[in-house]
Amino acid sequence: MSNKNKNRIIIFDTTLRDGEQSPGCSMNLEEKLKMARLLDEMGVDIIEAGFPVASPGDYEAVNEIAKIVKNAVVCGLSRAKKADIEASGQAIKPAKRKRIHTFISTSPLHMKHKLQMPPEEVLNAVAESVTFARGFTDDVEWSAEDASRTEDDFLCRAVEIAIKSGATTVNIPDTVGYSVPEEYGAKIAMLFERVPNIDKAVVSTHCHNDLGLAVANSLAGVKAGARQVECTINGIGERAGNAALEEIVMALRTRHDLMPYSTGIETTKITKISRTLSTITGFNVQPNKAIVGANAFAHESGIHQDGMLKHANTYEIMTPESVGLTESKLVLGKHSGRHAFKTKLAELGFELGDNALQEAFARFKNLADKKKEIFEDDLVALVEDEVVRENERIKFVSLQVRAGTTGPQTADLVLSIDGQEQEAHVEGNGPVDAIFKAIREIVPHDKAGLQLYQVHAITGGSDAQAEVTVRLEENGRTVNGQGADADTLVASARAYIHALNKLQTKRSGFNPQTAKEATAP
Repeated sequence: MSNKNKNRIIIFDTTLRDGEQSPGCSMNLEEKLKMARLLDEMGVDIIEAGFPVASPGDYEAVNEIAKIVKNAVVCGLSRAKKADIEASGQAIKPAKRKRIHTFISTSPLHMKHKLQMPPEEVLNAVAESVTFARGFTDDVEWSAEDASRTEDDFLCRAVEIAIKSGATTVNIPDTVGYSVPEEYGAKIAMLFERVPNIDKAVVSTHCHNDLGLAVANSLAGVKAGARQVECTINGIGERAGNAALEEIVMALRTRHDLMPYSTGIETTKITKISRTLSTITGFNVQPNKAIVGANAFAHESGIHQDGMLKHANTYEIMTPESVGLTESKLVLGKHSGRHAFKTKLAELGFELGDNALQEAFARFKNLADKKKEIFEDDLVALVEDEVVRENERIKFVSLQVRAGTTGPQTADLVLSIDGQEQEAHVEGNGPVDAIFKAIREIVPHDKAGLQLYQVHAITGGSDAQAEVTVRLEENGRTVNGQGADADTLVASARAYIHALNKLQTKRSGFNPQTAKEATAP
């Protein structure tokens, strides 16, 4: 992908690849397609859709994303192996614009202990893999895994060979989040000074956040000459995550005086895609997260409030509207009809099929009977909760709970398994324990352990809907489930069932060894 405008920064989003490798962040096909559409609409230049050789599910996801994306380049990740590259080449074939991203380790530590290959053999692999990838597309990206700990002389040789072999983008990852900005920027600058054919490729950054420096390092790379930034929505990713797309984009926009660069991102869509990803993965954004956190535009200090009332710019360096954050408005009520409900959903960007619409409308009417004021945030939570469950095998039907100080606490639960209703009556150490035991009785999963149970309110007030996150772990596989309801216990059941459905999906077609090896760049 050429970059004729030298001040235009290419945004390479790897939410669906590197981001999904974050424990519990796995997505099913429908969820990946939804995210891909939103990324495309937002103006992301390149969507790294997955690692096709890792599993049939990964291959299918990349292939289906390649069919629906209208504007962005669709990219598949590959190790420096012909089978990997061929899988990526076939998976991205339907895309209007396509890229293969291939990588190999270049640091002494990785070459000795991970690859067990001598340096010259690694350089041969660089040439062979890039050349082979060019047979499938003329847009090939090459990455030097653990570049920040690679010796300068060897990195220069590897980059020069990759470009000579046909790489149009060379990526310099800080794979383990070890660098600091001055050091990372110097590494990029060094390549521009020493690699003779560097002008024939776009230089890219890919920084991990282990020291909390991913965004700072990425921006240092841009100032040193890099013109592509690899990042993820909400900064999700392995370990401490990746550089956050929203922070990169808004930093460039807000500090244009010091960094005179532009992106093609429609920033008003940032809040929506952040919330959508949070709903899909069950990973709630921390309140103090930059740009998209709940407190990002909140001012509680008296002196700050006084300044804000006099002039917003005293404490606000960007507007909430610039990232698509608007006040949650009162919407509809218990007397609203199906047509009004459908129209409001369209305004919020939702188009549901007849069955999903009917289920969502029924839940809306039930919520309207319980909650005095219904806000847009309530509606979004309710509808997204319904959408993620549309194709699940295990479905919530009904729940009756006995709780309080006079025991025993019990749960009477009815689930639908592939259309067949099954029920359980279970006692527990509290109502939530009883509910989860009832689910286990209907759908046995003894090897799956509960790692996280978290509750937060969607809006204010004692009648607020609860949003519950549940994390399950089984044999190294981790999944998050999320559920929303005016009744916290019902939301808890929905969240657990959502996680269980995702766990069952992940059991099939999953190659843990291949997935483990795909942890770069």
